[in-house]
Amino acid sequence: MSVQFRSVTALDDQPAEGLSSTADGRAVPTAWERVRRRAAALEDRRAGWLAAVAVTLLAFGMRVWDLGTPRRFAFDETYYAKDAWSMANHGFVRNYLDKVGDLKIDQAILDGSTQGIWDDGPSMIVHPEVGKWLIALGEKAFGMDPFGWRIASAVIGSLMVLVLIRLTRRLTGSTLLGLVAGLLLAFDALHFVLSRLALLDIFLAFFLLCGVSCLVNDRDWHRARLARLLDPAAPPGRGQWGPVRGVLWRPWLLLGGISFGLALGTKWTAAYPLAAFGILVWVWSAGARRSFGVRWSLLRGAVADGLPAFLQLVVVAFLVYVATWTGWLIHADEYEQNLSSTQYTGFLEERPCTGSGEDRETDNVSDDDARWATATEPDASGLGEVWQSLRSLASYHHDVYIFHTHYLNCSNHPYQSAPSGWLLDNRPVGVATELDVQPGEQGCTAAEGSVCYRQVLLIGTPILWWGACLALIAAAVLWIGTRDWRFGVAIVGTLSTWLPWLLYDERPIFLFYAIACLPFMVLAVALVMGRLIGPSRLPSTRRTLGVVVSGSFVVLVLLNFAYFYPILSFDVIPRASWLNRMWFSRWI
Repeated sequence: MSVQFRSVTALDDQPAEGLSSTADGRAVPTAWERVRRRAAALEDRRAGWLAAVAVTLLAFGMRVWDLGTPRRFAFDETYYAKDAWSMANHGFVRNYLDKVGDLKIDQAILDGSTQGIWDDGPSMIVHPEVGKWLIALGEKAFGMDPFGWRIASAVIGSLMVLVLIRLTRRLTGSTLLGLVAGLLLAFDALHFVLSRLALLDIFLAFFLLCGVSCLVNDRDWHRARLARLLDPAAPPGRGQWGPVRGVLWRPWLLLGGISFGLALGTKWTAAYPLAAFGILVWVWSAGARRSFGVRWSLLRGAVADGLPAFLQLVVVAFLVYVATWTGWLIHADEYEQNLSSTQYTGFLEERPCTGSGEDRETDNVSDDDARWATATEPDASGLGEVWQSLRSLASYHHDVYIFHTHYLNCSNHPYQSAPSGWLLDNRPVGVATELDVQPGEQGCTAAEGSVCYRQVLLIGTPILWWGACLALIAAAVLWIGTRDWRFGVAIVGTLSTWLPWLLYDERPIFLFYAIACLPFMVLAVALVMGRLIGPSRLPSTRRTLGVVVSGSFVVLVLLNFAYFYPILSFDVIPRASWLNRMWFSRWI
């Protein structure tokens, strides 16, 4: 499995006629030849799939091992695990009690109680439902315990490794570079921990990665389709559009729309990469037409490719998103009766902070005048009932939007971090911590007078994240300097999942939201490695140095992950060993 990083010239998207050589004197192949070469570079599929599955199984084994530890609700698991169980058993999210008898609700559930816990009324949830439905599948299969509510994350996190391997292989033509990308993702600490917790962000990152992979596949499909429909001996002349009807149906775009719809159905932040990659699809399609000789390809491509792509990508994503709320829509009358006048509906956006988040909650409870319009309407039937439920869902979305954009602005959290520093691992999140394990207890080997710590810390493997930042800079330079579209996938993916958070840095937000950026950061690393090694398979100084540098980086990442493993897996370690892993005071 030698590296076969296919070199794409700066003229990859140029027309087939009028250009005969690159700036360094190499002949420019025609668009038809480039399509054939790209297809040839992706052969040997059996070996590629077997190797990818092997790395995926390794990732799954790492994540499923001792998955029930810690045996508690870690961080926001206390919301999502309960919501998921309610959805699986009642069809929608119900409120739950504070206590069952003398036990607090969390302890009662951990002791095996699942009856008499939920009220009849619905709960005001502030995230869409896809991720919670997936968590519910695990709970249905394995029970309402830590393993049950975490197994879906372990499966999805492992599948994410597989998707990244295949995406990287498609972009580079190299099985080895694909495996390297998969290993780097598998041994990232943030990805590892999120794959072992019932939080929503791992599901968001997975569906986004699937969506982008579908769009990259569509780029190849679209160009191959154009090559089949056009005669190399008679390329489109002036004023011609090239094939239109033959490329209206683009199956990979449709799958991409479904994936982005599921991502939106997990968290709304998927809207930003959907918009960014939607524009990129238009540019790629226009570039394909230009490479086959179509003039004014951006404008013609906007009509011939852009409009069909909008329908199959954006409209499909919206329809899938609405469909993910089916459980809510079926029980819309419950929400109309109980939540049509919530504390968010009548929120005054211009009101300044008046103290703590708790003060803000009390000050802004709405009155009856702020109720949804559907709350006072008589129940409809047939299609009218569907329309009424959709209008209720729209009002509910307005409330949730106010919650996310205004209600939390005056709140704070000890683990919140500025998104400007996320890619540098600026502030990890402790999701489960014990700071008083005495010597001799639970295997604690600390000296007398000291203690041991146990922790699950949400933090990226530092060597990987810091190296990825350098790779992103190099990728940006190479994208602009060489017009190699593949580096654009990494740059657009990272920026569209990271920069939007700068708009919301007044509210508590956390480092682990950057998990959506991570696969594109790893992709940048793999692409830069391919550039360092070079396209030639013959021995050379460049190839030797590239392999040494790239291999050393991978080894350092693996060692760094192993060093941090005790504070990722809730192991018992002496306080001094824990402090050795806190490289910066802001990590504590």
